[in-house]
Amino acid sequence: MNGKLITFILADKPLELPIFPLVQGRELEMLDFGAKHHLTSEIEFIRMDYINTAMDRLAKSDVRYHCFIDVSNSLTK
Repeated sequence: MNGKLITFILADKPLELPIFPLVQGRELEMLDFGAKHHLTSEIEFIRMDYINTAMDRLAKSDVRYHCFIDVSNSLTK
């Protein structure tokens, strides 16, 4: 037989799982995987004068991409 045995456990109290040991040190592995498979991310740059509108969009879950604030034009030279 080629079956699978799956154990299912219910706890009588909330399960506490330390997340950092699970993800720590895997960043490089993740980046290597993305590079190997040519994965990219959709990004959106917003101007500094658009920040209030962007925050409203964020509150409404209307931000579809990674959102970055373009401060290059707002810096004094």
